[in-house]
Amino acid sequence: MGCNSLLSNVFYVEYTVEYIPHMKIVQIVLDKKLLHAADQAAKRTKRNRSALVRDALREHLRRLELRASEERDRQGYSRQSQADAEARGWESEATWPEE
Repeated sequence: MGCNSLLSNVFYVEYTVEYIPHMKIVQIVLDKKLLHAADQAAKRTKRNRSALVRDALREHLRRLELRASEERDRQGYSRQSQADAEARGWESEATWPEE
């Protein structure tokens, strides 16, 4: 495969973007259908594409953190139920003696 065939699917886009100090410019690759859906959603919500992608990424990261937190809780409660089972084994030893 020659160098020219490798570059046949490469596209260069030049445009001017307003510089905002606290933000970085990144490039992402989307298929046509996803790009169209994103553009339609941005239009419906009266935002630009970048704002839509930022919000979607924030929401996705929030959900990932929530899932991780829930998994930590599940593991913690799982360990707690094992400790409870061990404690129940000692309950008969902790009863008051009959008088």
